[in-house]
Amino acid sequence: MRHLRSCIYLLITLALSLALVSAADAASKKKSPQKTKRPAVVKQEPPPPPPPAQVLELKHWSTPDYTRVAVSLDRDVTWKSYELDKGSAGKPGRIVIDIQNSQLGAAIRDITIGDGLVKGVRVALFRAGVVRVVLDTDQIIDYKIFPLSDPSKLIIDVRGERPTEISRLESGLTNLVNAASAAELPKPAEHREATKPRPSQKQHPAIAKVRRIVVDPGHGGHDPGAVGQSGLQEKEVVLSIGLKLRKKLQDELGLDVVMTRSTDVFIPLEERTAIANKVGADLFVSIHANAAPNRNASGIETYYLNLAKTEKVAQLAAKENGTSLEKVSTLQAILFDLMANYKLNDSAHLAEEVQKALYKTIKGRHNDTKSLGVKQGPFYVLVGATMPSILVETAFISNSAEEAHLQDPAFHDLAADGILDGIRGYIASLN
Repeated sequence: MRHLRSCIYLLITLALSLALVSAADAASKKKSPQKTKRPAVVKQEPPPPPPPAQVLELKHWSTPDYTRVAVSLDRDVTWKSYELDKGSAGKPGRIVIDIQNSQLGAAIRDITIGDGLVKGVRVALFRAGVVRVVLDTDQIIDYKIFPLSDPSKLIIDVRGERPTEISRLESGLTNLVNAASAAELPKPAEHREATKPRPSQKQHPAIAKVRRIVVDPGHGGHDPGAVGQSGLQEKEVVLSIGLKLRKKLQDELGLDVVMTRSTDVFIPLEERTAIANKVGADLFVSIHANAAPNRNASGIETYYLNLAKTEKVAQLAAKENGTSLEKVSTLQAILFDLMANYKLNDSAHLAEEVQKALYKTIKGRHNDTKSLGVKQGPFYVLVGATMPSILVETAFISNSAEEAHLQDPAFHDLAADGILDGIRGYIASLN
């Protein structure tokens, strides 16, 4: 009996021990964190490289000491450039530009220039993915390269001194047939005689220092510029003002006037200053209508080429350049080099005179007009100009009240009067 009790006691003890061990194991499992399966790492494939850019066309414009070459592309590119055989005796110089991730377009062709600075431009596939553009040069001093966007281009400006026997203007301008009528083009001496001031007109002696002006109505063709709330397009307004200004400059100051465009056609930005350089203009005036995200913004402002001092100026430059703020920053980075031949002080002076006269003229009729002053900005249309050059923002087409003014031909006449008076004041100050 005693032996049986002992066995029962041992069994109970053993059962209790097993129960305690099981409870301890359960508690331990509760306290210890459960291991979770890590998700499988999925390797992200790098994005495919963009397709090669197409090199589409070569164009050029020449003046006695300047040649501009434009390389047209179907999208923005990066490039490397260097110069070979500069100043080597008996050897022509070469400017070499390697365009990265590019290929030749079907219609691309070499061009012959022979203007005393650039003999010609050759283009070929240098190696897979790299198109090489070579400018064969003669007696050049310097060259600059800068990009344009929308449409994408590389612009190469070459400067130097041509031999006297080669220093002549070419007979035509690319696209100028579409940009101006024959009557607008500068003629030889007999044309100058015909457009001299009438004897009854009182002219300042300094008029001889400014004989020819290029008037540039902004935008045009497929580029409407800024559009007002009613649908009014900047290109229409500035063309009207430009044509009125041309007549006033001819009739009242007896000047030769060349229009970059006299109809609703598109003229690329790089061609506008090339026209001014080619015809030997003494002044370049580009006419625009302003726009801003803030529809209450209003007033008149006049610009000359320099770095943007504020974000608002950079935004306006992006609008007028037809590009992005990022591209404006790229232009700013190389702007000092591009301005080597730019008439900075003269341009600032011209801008001051035009801004002052335009504000005074318009305020005389519209008392609420504001003067936003003279400013500096990185505008493509002014890059490369070899004469004093400005960009005039006549009013804000994005402001409903000023858009109403811009719809009125009488306001166009008023704006032309103001710009005319500013040019008159600038000319008078040259003596």
